[in-house]
Amino acid sequence: MPKRDQILVGLDIGTTKICAIVAEMTDAGGLSIIGVGMSPSRGLRKGVVVDIESTVESIKKAVEEAELMAAVQINSVYTGIAGSHISAENCKGVVALKRAEVTREDIHRAIESARTLAVIPQERRILHVLPREFMVDGQEGVREPLGLSGNRLEVNVHVITGAVTSAQNIVKSVNRAGLDVVDIILQPLASSEAVLSQEERELGVVMVDLGGGTTDLAIFLDGSIRHSAVLPIGGQNLTKDLAIGLLTSQTEAERIKTQHGIARTELVIGHQVVQVPSVGDRPPRTFSRRDIAEILEPRVDEMFELVRREITRAGYEGMLGAGVVITGGTSLLEGMPDAAERVLNLPARRGVPSGVGGLRDIVGHPSHSTGVGLLLHARRHVDELETAGLRSGGTWAKKMFSWTKRVLEVF
Repeated sequence: MPKRDQILVGLDIGTTKICAIVAEMTDAGGLSIIGVGMSPSRGLRKGVVVDIESTVESIKKAVEEAELMAAVQINSVYTGIAGSHISAENCKGVVALKRAEVTREDIHRAIESARTLAVIPQERRILHVLPREFMVDGQEGVREPLGLSGNRLEVNVHVITGAVTSAQNIVKSVNRAGLDVVDIILQPLASSEAVLSQEERELGVVMVDLGGGTTDLAIFLDGSIRHSAVLPIGGQNLTKDLAIGLLTSQTEAERIKTQHGIARTELVIGHQVVQVPSVGDRPPRTFSRRDIAEILEPRVDEMFELVRREITRAGYEGMLGAGVVITGGTSLLEGMPDAAERVLNLPARRGVPSGVGGLRDIVGHPSHSTGVGLLLHARRHVDELETAGLRSGGTWAKKMFSWTKRVLEVF
């Protein structure tokens, strides 16, 4: 049985599903997946908790399933956050160097300087402060300033904020399920960590996570994040359109979408027909696959049109050399990469999570991108704690949770 301090758990609390993924830290510094648990999500709407009790029950079911598979007891998790309440802005911080070269303290002071300059309303709290670029004595394009000689250090940061109440409800739901929250991570950041290559981040890429309730995006250029957003549209909108168009239940519409859906009518081959159960005692109806595509295509185009507008609004149109990477459960709809290419006018691919070992056949699926990304973030988080001297023998977990408690007090 793995030791407790070798276990990390990512808890993806989504609109349509809740997934717990358990990983063991290996001696080589990697992650090995040892357990996965999933449960339908009953208490969220558009990525935001609207029913705590239902959310708690769904979390418990997913965690219990993961515990059974991994043969471990789960006490703490890294979880994600999304929703249209998420916003971001770019800020700059500057400090004078205390010595002739840049130290870690100088880097931290510069980032904190940028953080304090961000205009944050009282009802919002900072989730992430992500350095985009450093400048030493005016020299731009510095990625790692540590040890460089100079007198002045500047930093451009990407500050991501969320509504206090939304973060509180995520933490409260996890706590009521009997678990501690180690850290809260913006879901598109987690997904990006799992599906993007470093080369794509350098050339310029937009990662689009097509979830059930939201579409999350993150833009990277020159190796760092430049823009992030959460759009209030997702796979549930496709399901509702089918339910209305085919005059059937939401459950049947979801099944038909998964088994027979296609994002573009021009990709339909042949004259395949699908029998669709009606609501109540009415007899079933028969629709062609083209009929289904004609219902789905306008909504799919709308989703990617919103992404295109966000890219333009952020000022990165024409700068994304690596194109678009789509992931998330809704990205599995047949023809989605083609639809993305047509609307965004960018090369597109479907991203699957990587960077972990163990049960890769289970988690190597676009719907698990956020969960795997949470684990990759957690692994780096542990390394940062070690660097800060917070991991020491058997007491490191207590120190980590003490440190985390202070961080989460802002929520």
